[in-house]
Order: sequence, then C-alpha cells, then structure tokens
Amino acid sequence: MSDPFARHAERFRILLVEDDEGDALLVEELLYDTDLPYTLVRCRTAVEARAALAAGSIDCVLLDLHLPDASGVQTVQTIQVDAQAAIIVLTGLDEPRAGVEALAAGAQDYLVKGKVEPDLMQRAVRYAVQRKQAERANAALQIGRLRAEENARLERGLLPEPLLTSTTVTAASRYYPGRAQALLGGDFLDVVQTEDGQVHAVIGDVSGHGPDAAALGVCLRIAWRALTLGGHREQHLLHLLEKIHVAERADTNLFATCTLLTLDAKAATLVLHLAGHHAPLIITPDGATEIKAAHGMALGIAPGLGKWPATTVTLPVRGALIAYTDGLIEGFADRAGARLGVDGLLHIMDSLRTSHPGAHLDQLIARTRTLNADRHTDDLAILRLDWNTGINQHTVSEWRTAP
Repeated sequence: MSDPFARHAERFRILLVEDDEGDALLVEELLYDTDLPYTLVRCRTAVEARAALAAGSIDCVLLDLHLPDASGVQTVQTIQVDAQAAIIVLTGLDEPRAGVEALAAGAQDYLVKGKVEPDLMQRAVRYAVQRKQAERANAALQIGRLRAEENARLERGLLPEPLLTSTTVTAASRYYPGRAQALLGGDFLDVVQTEDGQVHAVIGDVSGHGPDAAALGVCLRIAWRALTLGGHREQHLLHLLEKIHVAERADTNLFATCTLLTLDAKAATLVLHLAGHHAPLIITPDGATEIKAAHGMALGIAPGLGKWPATTVTLPVRGALIAYTDGLIEGFADRAGARLGVDGLLHIMDSLRTSHPGAHLDQLIARTRTLNADRHTDDLAILRLDWNTGINQHTVSEWRTAP
C-alpha cells in the first residue's frame, strides 16, 4: 500500500498566519519539536496570506482567527478564496465554539493555543493535509460526473436518433471531442427522411469551443430538423438557419459552417449546398474522391448577404458519401508538421479494406489520430451515408460518440 504522505517525504510547506509575536514563536517552537520535515512562511494579515497563497504552493495554513484585517469565521472564508491548502485554525482557551464554527466554514481542523503538544501538532498537520487532498479528489470526481452527465445531454442534442426509414440508405456517424474529458463541442449532424422518400442530412461546425458553441450547435441542429420536416429547402433553409444563428449566438464573432445534403435514391441524385464547409467525399467501386462543389460563405459572417449555390451529383447504383468537420483533416500527417488535408485523407481511405460503414469510420479516425499524435485537438464529427438501389436491404443506422 502506498504512503499517502509520500509526496511530502521532503517537506511540508506550511504558512503561519499570526500577528501576535508571542503566539507565533510558540507555534514555531512546536513545529521545531515535531518530526515533520517542513518549510515555514509567516504572514501577519489576511491580505499577506492571500498573496502568499497565490504566489506559491502551500500544503497547510496555520490560521489565527483574530487578525488586523479579519476576525472570527470570516477569517477562514477570506483565506479560502485563494487556498488549495488545508487550513488548521488556532483558537484561544476562551473560544470554545470557535473551532467548531471554523470546521463548519471549511477548515480541516482546529487547535487550542496553550494546549498543543508537538505530537498533536504533527498529527494535525499530516491529517489535515490528507483530508484536504481527499476533499479535492472527491470534488474532482464530482466534476467528472457532472461533465459526463452534461456530455450525455449535449450528445442527445447534437447527435439525435436519425429519422430514417429507407431500405436503400443507411447512416453511420462518429463524434470525438477535441480534448480528453472535454465537453462535446459545437460540431453537429443529423439525418431525416421526408415523406417523399428523400434523405436529408446536415453536418456543421460552430466556431470556437465550450458551452456557448455547443449550445448554438444544438440550437442549429434542432432548427434544421424542424425546418426540413416543415418543407423548407436549399437557400431558403440556409437563410432561416442564419437568422436563427445570429439571434441565438452569445458572441457576434461566432459563425457556423455547414453542409446540406439531399439524397434521392429513386432519382439517383444528390443535391449539395456548402456554407463555408468542406465538400464531402464520395466512395464508389472505383475509389474515393472529393466532390467538386460550389461554395458559399459560412453562416453569420455577413448576415443576409450569403449565396449558397446548389451542386447536383448523379449517383451510381451503389456507393457512400462521407461528410466531416475540419477536425478530421487539420491534424498533422507527419513529424515535419505537414497537415493531413483532403489528399492525405483520401490516401488513408484508399488503404482501408473493411466494407462495414461503422468499422470504416473507426479505422479512418484511428489512422488520422495516430498520425496526429494528439498535436491538434479540434473536435471531430463525421457522417457516412451508404446507398444501394440494386437490392432490398434492411435499414441500419449506427451513431456513436467516442470518448
């Protein structure tokens, strides 16, 4: 079993906050008589103590409750603003409740002046530091749980269940946050099928990271689904999405890129609109290529002035389409610092041999992340649509968020 005090094998860093010279000398002598390896810094006011805590790493604060600029339980609360350290309150013989109140205010322990022996001082410092470490570990665990719950809520908002009933079109997707333990970012995607049999899809990326980008991504994804099911299409749909983007964004500098896709399996056509986003890739029996498509500006760059021309592609009987956010290709492809780019992505895709859509996405992402070696940390979303109009197959939808 590991020693919980192993990291203090050299020295405990102790801050004594005491304005009375006699009491300070008493504490210093008690520490000297212990077996504790320590370094000691002394302050005389709460302001000095906060400055010392902000300036360096302290393990334990020995705190008098009566200072020139703070008194009573307020002293603990004042010191706690900057303290990651354990706090042991020093009380007087005539303050029977002060120690208990200090514990309620957040201190780890209290000692009564004049009734402390070296052994008690030593144990108090050691165990106060241990308790503080346990409190911080529990707090970090709770933050992790809350983050996981928030990720789950964001995942439901950014990656809903596809509304897909087609027997000839299937969907698979993956989503990777840019940093370990991070919240999902502003990337979003969705797939719905309308009553006319057409399959509509969107993939987008809100600039920036954090809760504002994620919230806006959820808003745009929900708006896209509602508007698409309501019959809005193409440029009109993008104008409406831009209005919603401008109305809902928390920062005027936020913009969003997106790709709109309409796949008509019966007509064997794909209609594509790009709003500042990468053109998708098409996979046929002859290999993978990037679709040559017309581009329009990102949403929110120049509200009301955007033009998003349509690109129509004739589809083969069988194939797949991959749309993605820039986190997939902006990583590094070699140690020299070259970016992967679309050409590098196509080269990787040509080397993959699996025919299963989900496994293909997993292998593609794994290869790009291995090459990147975590040097680039943007969020990554990828959507794959497969169609086969030559046979009657069951619908398969596979959506996943990766840790």
